Amino acid sequence: MKIALLSDCYLPRLGGIEVQVHDLARRLQGRGHDVEVFTATPGPQGERGGFVDEVDGVAVHRMALRLPFDLPVNPLAPPELRRRLREGGFDVAHVHTGVVSPFAFDSARVALAAGVPTAMTWHCVLARTETFFRLAGYVRRWAARGVAMSAVSAMAAEPLQRMVGDAGEVAVLPNGIDVAEWAPAGDASRRGRADGIRMVSAMRLATRKRPMPLLRIMTRVRELVPARTSLSLDLLGEGPDRARLERYVAGHDMSAWVRMPGRVSREELRATYAGSHLYLAPTVLESFGIATLEARTAGLPVVARHGSGVEEFVQDGVSGLLADGDEAMAGCIARLAVDDDLRERLTRHNETVPPAQSWEHVVEVAEGEYARAGAARRPVR
Repeated sequence: MKIALLSDCYLPRLGGIEVQVHDLARRLQGRGHDVEVFTATPGPQGERGGFVDEVDGVAVHRMALRLPFDLPVNPLAPPELRRRLREGGFDVAHVHTGVVSPFAFDSARVALAAGVPTAMTWHCVLARTETFFRLAGYVRRWAARGVAMSAVSAMAAEPLQRMVGDAGEVAVLPNGIDVAEWAPAGDASRRGRADGIRMVSAMRLATRKRPMPLLRIMTRVRELVPARTSLSLDLLGEGPDRARLERYVAGHDMSAWVRMPGRVSREELRATYAGSHLYLAPTVLESFGIATLEARTAGLPVVARHGSGVEEFVQDGVSGLLADGDEAMAGCIARLAVDDDLRERLTRHNETVPPAQSWEHVVEVAEGEYARAGAARRPVR
């Protein structure tokens, strides 16, 4: 099968969609498919204007304009994109979109007009934008014309299904990870806690990810946990809120036990997980949570909020604890900090029961979406 993957953002930009589309392309090729990527992101040397380069054996069409900050936006791309899709002999187009994805939305329109069976995966939580999309009506129209709609979690799929209504079914096509890469090498549950409870969270330091509420939660945890129990938190990542977070840490006398080392490599991240006891995920508007899935695969019990995409792979009381609010989340963290038996039981489960979101499973689901798109294709008018 010849597959076009279309996304506003792609490598060398780094982010959830970029990495997922890249890894999906490689995994699909490993299954014998011919895959090409179309993106509005310039190449590593600023390649744009339709230039085709190769990233890890996958052809990448750089449909980018010369814009400030290399923004992945190109309203002039549709004619050339249409020509390449028509002449490329593609069996299916797989569009990957977020809330604001002009290139992806153009790609859906172009693929439909070119008569290419189309699948579309939403990597976002619509939240306050749901009303806009429902009133605009084009998502429902795309589904009615045969686009196989999916989202990365049931939580993200729910508002999308409300928009699509009886025009189609919204499936769940989860993000994937290399389970073997993140599985613990040793027996993490027997690490002990002689030097205290070590916690970790990895995120972009931006308001939507809620790093400041996490620090406030940790001040409450410190009040709830007996002083004799040492606590530490590694807050990994970079972002625009760093200075504000650093001021909070300094102003609340947390510098001795809260570290913010910035962005780390995957090897450093795995090493941090191997030396930690808990993973904390405070985000509410999280469509999936790849970093959280990696930590859960590494054996860490997860403490997260109810109602986010994390519930795809974290079961309350089995692989972690889920809370209804920040105060309840502080209570869950404090409980796991002092209850060694519960913490080790959750850890043992995560060490021995791999998550379902392996790449092998995800690629099979993607292939099913491509078959669904082909079966639902409507004639081009």
